Amino acid sequence: MLGNRLTKTLKHLSKWAKREQVECFRVYDADIPEIPLAIDRYADHAHVALYVSGVERSRAWLEAMCTTIAEVLVVPRAHVHLKDRAPQQGLTQYEKLAELNHRVIVREAGLKLIVNLDDYVDTGLFLDHRPMRAMVGAEARGKDVLNLFAYTGAFSVHAAAGGARSTTTVDMSQTYCDWARDNLSFNGFAGSAHTIIRADVLAWLDEPVSAQWDLVVVDPPTFSNSKRMRATWDVQRDHVGLLAAVMRRVRPGGVVYFSTNYRKFKPDEQAFGAARAVEISARSVPPDFRDKKIHRAWRLSL
Repeated sequence: MLGNRLTKTLKHLSKWAKREQVECFRVYDADIPEIPLAIDRYADHAHVALYVSGVERSRAWLEAMCTTIAEVLVVPRAHVHLKDRAPQQGLTQYEKLAELNHRVIVREAGLKLIVNLDDYVDTGLFLDHRPMRAMVGAEARGKDVLNLFAYTGAFSVHAAAGGARSTTTVDMSQTYCDWARDNLSFNGFAGSAHTIIRADVLAWLDEPVSAQWDLVVVDPPTFSNSKRMRATWDVQRDHVGLLAAVMRRVRPGGVVYFSTNYRKFKPDEQAFGAARAVEISARSVPPDFRDKKIHRAWRLSL
């Protein structure tokens, strides 16, 4: 069943992926109830997430699934990376699973991005944000771009490639700041025009500085209780204050892209202030994702 479904999906997506210069895309997302996997292609690798605990599936069943994936995707069996992905809480999505430190270089729209398919629950590249990265890149020419909760800096890379005058990348994790710096450098974007800042985004936004930006990307986690933050973070509870602080950093005529993966998210009526808010969720979810509620997103213009 899995082999047949993967074959059909690849036939449907292969021409699209080649045309769009996409090496990384979703090929299966628990389409068959008996096979609760999410399968993503990363060039000649496959990233496989098991949605329920692995103890509920025999080793023989898991090996059969991985062997089938390798055969249909035509990748080496050693390039099939399997992880448990039970529902995550708190900061567990950021915890290390291994220490293999094996980096893979993949390409998206001609850009090189680093992924790690073994050491973390997430890979370093959120595939569902591919269209929004393209939107940011298309709008970045001649602008100063701020990327908040930046993770590994993929939005910054697309902005730089789109001709941004400068990029500023802010994240609380030193690992992700270093990763973002490498992503920028591998694409030829280094030097004073591309700043990496390790900081708690909320505390950083409250600092009394006069700098402003033309284009801002805000993709906060759903929840965080990190000891490095001054308080816990909840996107539903705290998004109004966050966006108000962001707006103070935006020049007149500027644009903010805001997104969240919290499925029950409801923006407060005060959330977007005086900005003109257009929800772009429908066009920001890529065609390889069957789940069209994977995130919600807005474009805010001042």
